[in-house]
Amino acid sequence: MLFDVDTAQTTGSVDRLMADLLPSARKHFGMEVAFVSEFQDGQRIFRHVDTQEGVELIRVNGADPLEESYCQRVVDGRLPELLQDATQNPEALTLPATLAVPVGAHLSVPIKFSTGRVYGTFCCFSRTPDLSLVNRDVATMRFFAEIVGKVLEDRETREEARQAVTERLREVMDKRQYTTVFQPIFNILENRVVGFEALARFQSTPYRPPNEWFDDAATVGLLEELECTMRRDALGHLEKLAPNTYLSLNVTPLTVLGQGFADSFSSFPLNRLVLEITEHDCVEDYEKIVQALEPLRQKGVRLAVDDAGAGYASFRHILKLKPDIIKLDRSLIQHIDSSSDHRTLAIALVQFSQNVGSQVIAEGVETPEELSALRNLGVKLAQGHLLGQPQAIK
Repeated sequence: MLFDVDTAQTTGSVDRLMADLLPSARKHFGMEVAFVSEFQDGQRIFRHVDTQEGVELIRVNGADPLEESYCQRVVDGRLPELLQDATQNPEALTLPATLAVPVGAHLSVPIKFSTGRVYGTFCCFSRTPDLSLVNRDVATMRFFAEIVGKVLEDRETREEARQAVTERLREVMDKRQYTTVFQPIFNILENRVVGFEALARFQSTPYRPPNEWFDDAATVGLLEELECTMRRDALGHLEKLAPNTYLSLNVTPLTVLGQGFADSFSSFPLNRLVLEITEHDCVEDYEKIVQALEPLRQKGVRLAVDDAGAGYASFRHILKLKPDIIKLDRSLIQHIDSSSDHRTLAIALVQFSQNVGSQVIAEGVETPEELSALRNLGVKLAQGHLLGQPQAIK
């Protein structure tokens, strides 16, 4: 299952909401201070704070004992949600802050999640009494608290999902719950294997396609580490492949730009390696990618771009990165024997590759008719289930 667990973006959304909501609430009630507190491990923590200019009574992430707070007493019913003048309430007078601050008008309501759990409170207070506050103001405060509760619960749910994804990926990498399989790439005119593409397979249940694992890794900031783990495992099998074949490794631009990427290949024969850019979106800065790959390409590493014919992004990759190999996408190869449109586009790509000095590989060949059509078009290299299934090397 894929889902959005971009906690940084969600946290930013919460902060922006609080930056708008707290000043609005504070000014609406005519208070000096507005804050959202969280109850955690016996502490009241001020997560979001807005104060009138010149008033510095509390600060963000400041904390005090929960039992000594107005917030706890409001939640458990010892104090009412509205106090026009805290100094006139016997229970409030048991709290040192009432006279020390002092606390005058005080308005506080619980922030509750859909499960019934109390997250904390939404509070406003001033150092002077305000006899104009009425129960209708409590209802307004509850409305604010309901909005805050929904946003905070959504963020917490996303953070829990992010943590679950992170832990699952860590377990996969730490316990080696994966296998690298290798799909042969054929010279279909000479009927011989020229290379292998390394592909990741994951054993963790429930089973999910490999792309979903990598998508999840990207959402939690582990894409580079997961790619590195898979790449290291694939390279460990290179010596088991026939010496006259190459190994093609899938990489994303993020990984290419990572620290130590080029050095990770230093102990391997670079002339037997192909790096296949798998990003399906347009790259923001192609020049950085080109610069990062140049030292490797000068030493014999070849560059491939996949999914040609499947979308605009792949064409931009080809034009900007000038790859040695262009891989025709399965969507183009499918029915190429019967679709004139597919054949026309394939011919154009083959001619383009010849003009720029690139090789073409047809991906996803599954029928004899597709293979025959590719041969007739002059395509020399291909891979797919018809030619060879991805298999582990023992």
